[in-house]
Amino acid sequence: MAAQPRFRNDAVAVPDQQPVPDDPQISGGKHPVDETLPPLKMFTSGLQHVAAMYAGVVAPPMIVGPAVGLTAKETAFLMGASLFTAGIATLLQTLGFWRIGARLPFVNGVSFAGVTPMIAIGKDRGHDGIAVIFGAILVASLLGFVLAPYFCKLVRFFPPVVTGTVITLIGVSLLPVAFNWSQGGNATADGYGSTTNISMAAVTLVIVLALRKLLRGFLQQIAILLGLVAGTLIAIPVGITDFGAIGDADLIGFPTPLHFGAPQFEMAAIVSMCIVMLVCMTESTADMLALGKIVGRPADERTIEGGLRADTLGSAVSPLFNGFMCSAFAQNIGLVAMTKVRSRFVVAAGGVILIVLGLVPVAASVIALVPLPVLGGAGIVLFGSVAASGIQTLATAALEKGENALIVAAAVGIGLIPIAAPEFYHAFPKDLLVVLDSGISTGCVVAIVLNLAFNHLGRKPEEGNEEEPFVPATAPVGAH
Repeated sequence: MAAQPRFRNDAVAVPDQQPVPDDPQISGGKHPVDETLPPLKMFTSGLQHVAAMYAGVVAPPMIVGPAVGLTAKETAFLMGASLFTAGIATLLQTLGFWRIGARLPFVNGVSFAGVTPMIAIGKDRGHDGIAVIFGAILVASLLGFVLAPYFCKLVRFFPPVVTGTVITLIGVSLLPVAFNWSQGGNATADGYGSTTNISMAAVTLVIVLALRKLLRGFLQQIAILLGLVAGTLIAIPVGITDFGAIGDADLIGFPTPLHFGAPQFEMAAIVSMCIVMLVCMTESTADMLALGKIVGRPADERTIEGGLRADTLGSAVSPLFNGFMCSAFAQNIGLVAMTKVRSRFVVAAGGVILIVLGLVPVAASVIALVPLPVLGGAGIVLFGSVAASGIQTLATAALEKGENALIVAAAVGIGLIPIAAPEFYHAFPKDLLVVLDSGISTGCVVAIVLNLAFNHLGRKPEEGNEEEPFVPATAPVGAH
């Protein structure tokens, strides 16, 4: 990525004639991804990442625990373990070692894709159910680690028309999460969707937008965090802030390895979680391409291979410490896009904070004070930023040529089915729902297949409309 002969990666559409801002070869310094910030900025920016993804990490164990028959205290233990293992996976991803880790500002946490199959595996089986789930995750993760060098080669099938579509679907698919948080997060709870909850989400949204407009410099970069603090303070007199978690939390609580017993291995459970792993790897590939575009360091095959290895290794370690499968958190990509803070060491600081939260339940309960409606208001901006980034990528995809517009139309349409019609696939086998209920995965597959069909197979490029050959982007010296 330099002023001399530039290496292009069509997967992320970095125009040759427009240098990436803050290109290290242009500025003469480090790439922004490799910069370290002053300690205070590092901590507050990392804390902002934790605040953005905290609810997503603790929600799966909150759902799975009761479903398999665990007590409230055991479910809380699962939540702490998930925070701890998310921190480990995030450090593997951002700092890395050998050829493990994308070395991008990439947050890892518990994947939602596995919630439904995990409930089906362990329903009403208590500790035995959790042990079977952990065994299946362990096998699926090791398989994913082995497949990573081959899976990453799919990057050549992600030109701008595909990546733009997938990035847009990532943002749009996340928006219902923000809307659910804005209503209260629990559809069975009293007050869900009340004017109070939605008003708090709206107030937080306005505060975040105002802070982004009025503040400058570092304060502008942490506008999301400041908005969450302000929204939480306003929510106290409103009566939607729950302080009970602080009183019930222990001061110290290490996630004892194999707390629920040794992993158990059942073939049906293993097959189910292997499918989930493939879904997670597909989504992580798309997320890495999106993040590479945003931070100005296109994700090449080696970067994606390292990222997938970090995902799968983190997922293999997680069940040993009572955590679930880990994958990339797309909402934090929106935070990077919005704040322009691209340092991977900031996210590594967030990983350390996650580990501390997992070891100190009292500290975790403080973060949990942020009401979901407040988090939902901020989430609208975060997730919308991801969709906007996808639209920017589509602007470079030459939609007026060939069948590119048709590819986007079909992929987006099919990718939106789980959002617009959640019961659309209700008659399909449950194993297929693992894939079909993920609009990101289905949209990604449709975009890849149609791009191959229309732009590669059985036809020669029209004169003046040839696609430039794929040339793997070369990572800056020292990136790995």
